[in-house]
Amino acid sequence: MYEPITNEQLIAAATEFGTPVYVYHAEKIAEQYNKLVNAFNDHPTRFFYACKALTNVNILRYMKSLGALLDCVSVNEVKLGLLAGYAPNEILYTPNCVDFNEILECTQLGVRINIDNISILEQFGNKFGSTYPVCIRINPHIEAGGNYKISTGHIDSKFGISIHQERHIARIVKTTGLHVQGLHMHTGSEIKDIEVFLRGLEVMFGIASRFPALDFIDLGSGFKVPYRVDEKATDVDTLGRMVSQAAQEFEKEYNRTVELWFEPGKYLVSECGSLVVKANVIKQTTATVFVGVNSGFNHLIRPMFYDSYHRITNISNPDGAQRIYTVVGNICETDTFAWDRVLSEVREGDLLVFHNAGAYGFEMSSNFNSRLKPAEVMIENGKARLIRKADVFEDLLRGQVI
Repeated sequence: MYEPITNEQLIAAATEFGTPVYVYHAEKIAEQYNKLVNAFNDHPTRFFYACKALTNVNILRYMKSLGALLDCVSVNEVKLGLLAGYAPNEILYTPNCVDFNEILECTQLGVRINIDNISILEQFGNKFGSTYPVCIRINPHIEAGGNYKISTGHIDSKFGISIHQERHIARIVKTTGLHVQGLHMHTGSEIKDIEVFLRGLEVMFGIASRFPALDFIDLGSGFKVPYRVDEKATDVDTLGRMVSQAAQEFEKEYNRTVELWFEPGKYLVSECGSLVVKANVIKQTTATVFVGVNSGFNHLIRPMFYDSYHRITNISNPDGAQRIYTVVGNICETDTFAWDRVLSEVREGDLLVFHNAGAYGFEMSSNFNSRLKPAEVMIENGKARLIRKADVFEDLLRGQVI
């Protein structure tokens, strides 16, 4: 069991590298990865880190050291993975609505290709035939995750080829001679109900019967991590047992062992990350008491974009009297992190921490309002090291013609 990151370590990182600052705890990533490996040890299973959650090359290298493979959604994520030391066959490229030339570029890099569009599937088959194996992404028409913005398997989703186009897929494969190596689906994020995975797996088994030589079935991810104190994570032990049993039953009729693949992103890095900010001002109005911090949705957009919850603690005054605050940023735009949040009394200059900020935190950050992006720090074996420098003013001018 790893030692959780302490307030003292976060304060030390903020003191050394300034605020705001993203701090990642390596051992928490390892703990999450090992939970998954242990949960699925009854059946051949591989885990591809969905690097869109956090692409810092140091994180990618650490994932590789743990044994995780890599799931990418853009050619530049692929290039980052190769730079981090991944071999091409350890990378799965799953694009959406990209130009065919980007897919061709990824074939030149030699990575695994996952296709989610009938038009692209036909173009790919006509060009490569059986010479370049592919995976096909299916839309199972299963809504999951409880939030339409993070549900990707419903009928209105832009992702995947509809299960109702199954015969069209079969015609393209037969006509072009495509070598279909695997089938893929991803229904969404924050999935609490294990039955969602089992229903999806049943859909995949049905389609798999058309492809007698599959090497793998990829169930995407969507494992729930707890953001609130009273929330529970996906029970991966039960999921592993039930999915493995279902796969073993299917393989009796399929007469072939089929690997199970998953693509966890948030599950691996969300809880490892802390965003440390400084309270700039305490502003009392007729309606509330605002804590204005030196950050905003330019650094952590999830609360405004997804209406998501992040636990916030005052690490400078952890034992202070409990008071009710509205926590906002310093952006010239509505950037409310939390309404009516109970915190230990906040004083100007105090350090606050947004927890579970490792996934889609820095990764979705911007320079809105010409604000600078923060540094990223990784704590491993108790030692903090800088893995991305904070922006300086000159970074705002990069690419501009002056």
